Amino acid sequence: MSEFKQTRIAPADGKLAVLLPGMGAVATTFIAGVEAARRGLGKPIGSLTQMAHIRLGKRSEKRWGMIKDIVPLAKLDDLVFGGWDPIPDDAYTAAAKAKVLAPELLTPLSQYLSSIRPMPAVFDHEVVKRIDGKNVKRGTKRQLADQLEQDIRAFLDKNQCSRAVMVWCASTEAYCEPGPQHQSLEAFEKALDKSDPCICPSQIYAYAAIRMGIPYLNGAPNLSADFPAMIELAEKTGTPIGGKDFKTGQTLMKTIIAPGLKARMLGMEGWFSTNILGNRDGEVLDDPANFKTKEVSKLSVLEQILEPSRYPDLYRDLQHKVSIHYYKPRGDNKEGWDNIDIVGWMGYPMQIKVNFLCRDSILAAPIVLDLALFGDLAKRAGMKGIQEWLSFYFKSPQHAASVYPEHDLFAQKVRLENNLRYLIGEELINYLGSDYTNE
Repeated sequence: MSEFKQTRIAPADGKLAVLLPGMGAVATTFIAGVEAARRGLGKPIGSLTQMAHIRLGKRSEKRWGMIKDIVPLAKLDDLVFGGWDPIPDDAYTAAAKAKVLAPELLTPLSQYLSSIRPMPAVFDHEVVKRIDGKNVKRGTKRQLADQLEQDIRAFLDKNQCSRAVMVWCASTEAYCEPGPQHQSLEAFEKALDKSDPCICPSQIYAYAAIRMGIPYLNGAPNLSADFPAMIELAEKTGTPIGGKDFKTGQTLMKTIIAPGLKARMLGMEGWFSTNILGNRDGEVLDDPANFKTKEVSKLSVLEQILEPSRYPDLYRDLQHKVSIHYYKPRGDNKEGWDNIDIVGWMGYPMQIKVNFLCRDSILAAPIVLDLALFGDLAKRAGMKGIQEWLSFYFKSPQHAASVYPEHDLFAQKVRLENNLRYLIGEELINYLGSDYTNE
């Protein structure tokens, strides 16, 4: 008998609106992929909610189940997609322009995708200078927040959705550090009323969603919901939040490789990373102000995993360098090069080379799906505030102010699975193995 009581989770009845600020390559790849999976035209590879099994109980019990079968998640057939974008292309046109998915997959979906059109976006050219769309809202920042809430209510009503979740899939905004206007909900709302220039579009989306009790997951490195005012609002409205920045290509590799090297107590002198990318995200990051936002997100990973202050003999002099270059011919097919200078027994140097030819949106799409479904689950389970158990999906996991973020992918996965076990009343797994070794 489990020592944990079944957590009361409201059933996933009715349709779930998946609201996406940003209807470019990532969002349309996600939408098209889900529709293809619903029609049996492809498999949602990369999605834990759709593909992964989880162990329940002791190894000797031999109890396993697919996450989607043992956890009360929304079904793919119940998802309804909507969103906002400064470029007015419907989802089919945007997906065709992105050239992520092949025409033979998109063509059968064309009628469905063409019916999904972005609502006018909250957009500020000053924070994303490489995009200049005309499908934008007008008004003060308070009016913009109110307009977003009106959009959401109208969408839920039109599509007869019982609930919603919002996943940010739009561009990286120019670098911004939290100021006095971000330190409390009262200060933030006053700044919103004054159209303070430090209140950027992603914060307005986050505010509108969280104020309505809609889970908000941030897929970009923007200062969006990871500051005291938004955390206060999430606690007040009982809303799950999480972020930030989808962990897809190069950083995914770092959170796989670095924990392994540290586990073996191998030293490291340097990790040099460079990328070429030709999609809209690459073009936006070609602006230094926007790249700084991404750079801060990407550089934080190794410091926390390797802990140079705790292991000065191994990592004290580590140099970590990251660059991203916009190269239009590459499109969404990002290429990342990594050179890792490691140190072994008696200080002898060695090197690891990684050349990852990845598809940015292909890696991001299953993350969007999992975050939407897990965010909705958290809401129905009565969880509120920062959802650290979703750190598995982010480059810069949002965390409580009293602790450091966990970047080790394998530690993140253990926490995610244990959280699911807890929610369904199963015993947590600690991997001590004492039940077997002491028999």
